[in-house]
Amino acid sequence: MSDIWEIFALKYAERNSRTRNDSFVMDPNHDQPHGMDYFVWVLKNGEQTVLVDTGYDSEEAKTRDRPILQAPASMLSAFGVDPTKIETVILTHLHYDHAGSLKEFSNAKLHVQASEMAFATGSCMCHDHIRMPFTGEHVCDMVRSLYQGRVQFAEGSREIASGVEVHLVGGHSKGLQCVRVRTRRGWVVLASDASHYYENYREGKPFPIVVDLDDMLNGFDRLRELADSDDHIIPGHDPLVRSLYPSVVAGDDRIVQLHAKPKN
Repeated sequence: MSDIWEIFALKYAERNSRTRNDSFVMDPNHDQPHGMDYFVWVLKNGEQTVLVDTGYDSEEAKTRDRPILQAPASMLSAFGVDPTKIETVILTHLHYDHAGSLKEFSNAKLHVQASEMAFATGSCMCHDHIRMPFTGEHVCDMVRSLYQGRVQFAEGSREIASGVEVHLVGGHSKGLQCVRVRTRRGWVVLASDASHYYENYREGKPFPIVVDLDDMLNGFDRLRELADSDDHIIPGHDPLVRSLYPSVVAGDDRIVQLHAKPKN
């Protein structure tokens, strides 16, 4: 079985009504517009398919007034990946935009950090501000999946498949994990929300939603330790990703290839 993977980023939603104040702590240009993309990631090696995060669905989009361009499950189907046949899903953390629509992946094993599950179901959720990025029904779906025998826990670092690893980073959420993937160009790290934007880790700028600031800042260094270079780190929400990597379909940048070298 090959341990060389292809990585595809699928953009399913966007938010353009944001400013830099929403992305960086104490940014001097706080009132300037600063858009955000929402992705799920597909890992393929010719024999296996692994999904990283499940995004949020149309119901969640209405609840939070954050429209989606195409539901992740629908986008995956159009990409040739049947959601019901996916056997492995890595959840980087349990925020609404990364762990929603779990019902669409009913046959998959769900890989999450034990500390994230404990965090999402623990006393910290008594605080409105900490609870805000979570959705109760998504967490309940995780608990149901646990009792169905479909949840597998990591505690720190773990190999999910040959050439695919998860590593605990924390910071943005208690059990946030990044995903390290061996590709033809070397080890690529899907940072997810360990670094929403390139600016976060390259300039040491914290994202405002933070549980542990020290963990977040140390996490920027951890991403660099795991990746072969800065060009091998993929931030979780940066629209620049789509301009730096080649599209699967010419003229349509909603799905890009992260196993290819960036254009810069």
